[in-house]
Amino acid sequence: MPRVSSSYRAPFLLRNAHLHTVYPTLTRKVHGVVYTRERLELLDGDFLDLDWFRHGGGCRLAILCHGLESGSGAQYMRGMTQFLSDQGWDVLALNYRGCSGEENRLPRSYHSGATEDLDAVLGHVQGMDRYSQVALVGFSLGGNLVLKYLGEGRPLAAQVKVAACVSVPCDLASSAERLGSWRCRMYMRSFAKSLKEKLLRKSERFPGVFCEGVGEPVRSFAEFDHWYTAPAHGFLSAQDYWARCSSRPHLPGVRVPTLLLNAQDDPFLPNACYPEEEAVGNRFLHLETPQHGGHLGFVGSRRDSSYWHEARIGQFFSSFETPAKARFWRR
Repeated sequence: MPRVSSSYRAPFLLRNAHLHTVYPTLTRKVHGVVYTRERLELLDGDFLDLDWFRHGGGCRLAILCHGLESGSGAQYMRGMTQFLSDQGWDVLALNYRGCSGEENRLPRSYHSGATEDLDAVLGHVQGMDRYSQVALVGFSLGGNLVLKYLGEGRPLAAQVKVAACVSVPCDLASSAERLGSWRCRMYMRSFAKSLKEKLLRKSERFPGVFCEGVGEPVRSFAEFDHWYTAPAHGFLSAQDYWARCSSRPHLPGVRVPTLLLNAQDDPFLPNACYPEEEAVGNRFLHLETPQHGGHLGFVGSRRDSSYWHEARIGQFFSSFETPAKARFWRR
């Protein structure tokens, strides 16, 4: 399907991409979302913490996947949770390994292509026999995760009906290069601090496993992915990781209706992260590229506490919704 025309018009004062990117982080507060946590034990001995926000009695579930070094408590996760709950969805906000406030058990953690963990969550949900319709929502890194999962050819649970992804670096190599440029140094500085702390903690808990780079400052994703992501997760190098985990090569395989929202002025995304050819060639992939929006921005009007992308995702889900069948909850 060709590029979808977008209705989004950013507030005039937020048509600067960097301001639009940082504004929600500095100002947004979502109240009224209180999660119930469940721990999912994984076959390799690790765990995932799942944060639930149940509407009650329904058969629709949205699974939210967060961005890099984030979690279920991020305001964009809470905002999406609140909006979808108001629309009658139960919400499961997934925390990746080590992102729930507690260190995970293994030397590995999470990365942009760790679809095996998302598959484990969906298997867990399927085993509950509560939901006839499941939607996937991914933000930034989580969007790459969702797109790769949908397109890599694994059998999908029949309940997975629709998906939406926002601000997705679907070409990891070019996005890493962009974030290493001078124009993105303030973002890289913030990521680097968190990533460096993670590398130090892992090296202390697992002596001798991660030796290279432990005493060096993290200045780019190329360094961190070379020092930690690649060796911890079985990749040959940072470049091998980026090539194997980018979602763009998997987009032709997407077979459920999927909305991809990438603002044209997103400072994290170079041209390779706007897959127009893939969208034209795949009727299931709906690429929408508003002129403004920054990275995970899309601020709404002052009259509405929700953000534009939340309403847009809700609208997209509604357009592909199948009639719900009455079901009993098993408690």
